[in-house]
Amino acid sequence: MYLLNLSLAQFLAVFGTVSALAVALYLLDRSRRRQVVSTLRFWVSAEQPTVVARRRRIQQPWSLVLQLISMALLLLALAQLRFGAPETGGRDHVLLLETSAWMGARSGNRTLMDIARDRARQYLRALPGRDRVMLVRADALATPATAFEPDRRKLDAAIVASVPGSTALNLEEVLAFARRVQSQGGRRAGEIAFIGAGRTSQLDPSTTLPRNLRVIAVPDAIENAGLRKIGMRRAAGDSDVWEIYVSARNYGVRPRVVTLSIDYGPPGDTGRVVVGSRRVTLQPGADNEQTFEFRSSAAGILGVRLSPRDAFPADDRATLELPSQPTLPVTVYSSEPDLLRPLLAATPRVAAVYKKPAEYIPGDKGLVILDRFIPPQRPQADSVWIDPPAAGSPIPVRASAEQVLFSRWDPTHPISAGLRTKEYKLDKTSVFATAPGDARIAEVQAGPVIVARPDQPKIVVFGFHPALSNMRYELATPLLFANLLRWFAPELFRRSELSGVSVGAVKLLLDQDTAPANVKVVTEDGTALPFVLRDRAVHFFSGAPGVVRVLAGDREYVNSLTLPEVGDIQWTPPADVRRGIPRTPPLERAASDLWPWLALAGGLGLLAEWLLFARFRRGEAWRPHVVRRASHPVEAVRR
Repeated sequence: MYLLNLSLAQFLAVFGTVSALAVALYLLDRSRRRQVVSTLRFWVSAEQPTVVARRRRIQQPWSLVLQLISMALLLLALAQLRFGAPETGGRDHVLLLETSAWMGARSGNRTLMDIARDRARQYLRALPGRDRVMLVRADALATPATAFEPDRRKLDAAIVASVPGSTALNLEEVLAFARRVQSQGGRRAGEIAFIGAGRTSQLDPSTTLPRNLRVIAVPDAIENAGLRKIGMRRAAGDSDVWEIYVSARNYGVRPRVVTLSIDYGPPGDTGRVVVGSRRVTLQPGADNEQTFEFRSSAAGILGVRLSPRDAFPADDRATLELPSQPTLPVTVYSSEPDLLRPLLAATPRVAAVYKKPAEYIPGDKGLVILDRFIPPQRPQADSVWIDPPAAGSPIPVRASAEQVLFSRWDPTHPISAGLRTKEYKLDKTSVFATAPGDARIAEVQAGPVIVARPDQPKIVVFGFHPALSNMRYELATPLLFANLLRWFAPELFRRSELSGVSVGAVKLLLDQDTAPANVKVVTEDGTALPFVLRDRAVHFFSGAPGVVRVLAGDREYVNSLTLPEVGDIQWTPPADVRRGIPRTPPLERAASDLWPWLALAGGLGLLAEWLLFARFRRGEAWRPHVVRRASHPVEAVRR
């Protein structure tokens, strides 16, 4: 027998206080004496207050006893008196139900998730009804599905709603979470029951397992081979050729011969053309890497397939969306187009069109180059003005200089980044008057001779013609135009790499050292993802399938997180860990709730006391007292 809500000392303190108050009320009850006198004439003390005497004994002890017993019963109901030992009270259990991607594998006609759900229900039925259970879905993260819940119907509904995710099981994470939440439950800790296949992504052998751990294993003797990673990049020698890298793994215990094929089709087209196929032998527990080449400059969907299908088809196919080869349309208005043709032909992604100044139209797209020509209407697109006449220059000409030494480049601007030149003379150049916000790309002693205005549309103005000055002999000239094109259209020089990887934690090795300020990790909708940059590698986590882009300087890494993450380690619990569904409820001897009966008995006791004793006190309190004077009765004031 024990008290659930109060300790024995607390109960005795409360009951003692209530009992003392009741006894004091009985002893402090006031009374009046009846006195018989012959006349009121000599009753001098009639105007004095009636003498009140404190009782030294209780006139109705059985009434007090019944009240004390009733109050004791009510206090026992509040304290929740129970028969049995405190150990037989309800406990808090944590049920870890594995929902990793591997739980979607089929074993016969059912998935591993179906088997795990059935065993979770069996475990709940083996627990006493007063025990509370928290259901936690376990994959790469520990996600509580319920609070500590005694209602088995809510727990059953949460079990039915549990489905396989896309990440692998992180056993250390979910066990640490179970320990932490069980210690904060407020009741006596029960078991931490893990139900699943136990195929985890990482496991430290020195990890200390909870002493109250129970493992209910889901057998997964399944032969599976799947894709691990797909990488694609443009070939260095030919930008129209994709170099494709494919890694596959055999998770089973027997060698498997599979066919690795690659198909391609335009976006939105269901028809696929097989562009590569190869038979591969996968050894047990080992990876196999293959490379392919595919030529395409257009956008499309590339699929990688592993056949025949097995019990876990989720990792047998992956698709990647190939971007089109970016090009920049450039319209050149010049009377001498051969001066600029070599500078623009050096970049294969520039589609240059050369026109006479008389053919000018203001609606050209892309980039417009005006060679010593002032159009009647400014271009609506980005533009480069080469030695414009002073009367119509978009940036005012402050002066004209001849035979001036070239002095400096602006090393902080992308257009002049990395340019180094010896001092040379400009035969003739215009010097511009810049406004706030203008970038002074190149200068002579008199002022800037190349100015960039970052407004929309962007404008760059040359005060001289590079091909008609000494600058045509400098290596900086083609680099200057390459920087110009990069500033106007950064996507032209951005090298893209595509990867098909699994959902979860991703480690991406960068090609070059990049400052953290120049690295961005964003999802398809532009939402930034937190990341860590360490040792030229970007580490980030994504728990859902999708596309994540990593921008690092002039590199773009497109990660298609479409493959499920399958753990490489099969966890085997130690021999001393409890296993399986308990045959009998571990807490079979459950305590009984007595508080409803105690409260009812206390209430009935108070009612009986009022019926048996209160009416006598009421009659005595309102009965009139008679004071006799000679032979005539006189009614006295009621007490």
